[in-house]
Amino acid sequence: MNRSLILIILFTTGACGATPAPSASLRAAGDELVVAAAADLTPAFQEIGKLFEEQTGVRVMFNFGSTGQLAQQIERGAPFDLFYAANKSFIDDLNNKGLVIADTMDIYAQGRITLWTRSDSSLKPERVEDLADPVYQRIAIANPEHAPYGQAAKEALERAGVWDAVKPRLVFGENVAQTLTLADSGNVDVAIVALSLSIQSNGNWTLIPDALHPDHPLLQMAAVVADTQREQEARRFMAFVNSPDGHAIMKRYGFILPGEIVSR
Repeated sequence: MNRSLILIILFTTGACGATPAPSASLRAAGDELVVAAAADLTPAFQEIGKLFEEQTGVRVMFNFGSTGQLAQQIERGAPFDLFYAANKSFIDDLNNKGLVIADTMDIYAQGRITLWTRSDSSLKPERVEDLADPVYQRIAIANPEHAPYGQAAKEALERAGVWDAVKPRLVFGENVAQTLTLADSGNVDVAIVALSLSIQSNGNWTLIPDALHPDHPLLQMAAVVADTQREQEARRFMAFVNSPDGHAIMKRYGFILPGEIVSR
């Protein structure tokens, strides 16, 4: 990986604890564009960030984590220049508080969720309803208290009629990337995770119909943080994500692009 592309993935051990706000030292003397991004963007943005640096010379530092926790950090004054959320509602809330630049608010993609198991697992669920079977002893989803992908997973379980059956067996990841790690490490039997993470994994996965989570459609929105000192660079990064090069990468990781989104 390019040395100038610093990747920080925020994992915490407590299921409901908030991640502390990063200090200003993250900014490395103000040389880098600091991008807070939802965990489902990790593999796609690793590629996009590297290509953006190569083409523009602007260095990027990513801070990946749960959208809800990243939003809380922005409210506490974390030194982020740009925020890529996994759900537009968090950007809307920050805008109502004057914490983002309104004319930069932009839906950049729509996410999908999958059922994921390890490649060596004998368990290969084909439908959300399959999780009612007690053979799935531990089931991981991202914490729906602050993770949009967890909210979508919970709704899918509820609409499939299995929430009550699986609730005692649930394990919460702090964000969707940690949720995948719980399954990949063998700590749970199955996880509901982002399609973007499933595509780059070595596991088995099945796409969950988006009709099972209509109230949480995973419309993903970005905005420039209001107190940034690097507004022009932040706008430039947003334009790059929406460029043909950025879209090609996002498409490869299974994201639905803005022109393809049916419901907003």
